[in-house]
Amino acid sequence: MKVLCIGRNYEKHAKELKNPLPPEPVVFLKPDSALLRNNQPFFIPDFANDFHHEVEIIVKINRLGKNIAPEFAHRYYDEIGLGIDFTARDLQDDLREKGLPWEKCKAFDGSAVISDFVSINRFKDLRNLSFSLKINGDIRQNGNTKDMIFSIDQVISHISKFFTLKIGDIIYTGTPAGVGSVKIGDILEGFIGDERFLNFEIK
Repeated sequence: MKVLCIGRNYEKHAKELKNPLPPEPVVFLKPDSALLRNNQPFFIPDFANDFHHEVEIIVKINRLGKNIAPEFAHRYYDEIGLGIDFTARDLQDDLREKGLPWEKCKAFDGSAVISDFVSINRFKDLRNLSFSLKINGDIRQNGNTKDMIFSIDQVISHISKFFTLKIGDIIYTGTPAGVGSVKIGDILEGFIGDERFLNFEIK
């Protein structure tokens, strides 16, 4: 099982980090050891000082696929959920400055928070789907899939050119603006629409 992630997929988020808009999806991977399930607490590691939350719509692949055309990508998933891509931002800045890979700041243990998955039939339109993140009751991120630079289907098509998609693979589709630091004692709640999918503590 692979965890594939898309960076810079919302224009305002790219701009808040002073990144150029990508001409194609920015792809990186996390190992399965990064997954944090069942609203378990996120323990802040000691190898960096500034850990940021990035709430995202996530997709679970339900069939084997390679070189998938965009118009057929919808056949390869029937469930979505909510995730948080935790990023060691100060470590990321250091790695980027040196031209080094991102894995240590993005793919560490527990960096991929994941909710339960639900059927896409519960939602009217995946291309107009609101989602949000609250910290200690205050909204910190508020996004909508209509603002994606690359749609879910475009992302799946692009990824499948390079990686064979297998049943159970998970795709993080990108985060909207509003990312920021977390601290010990914070309570994070993630929503799709008005339904809460995540509720856990930072320790």
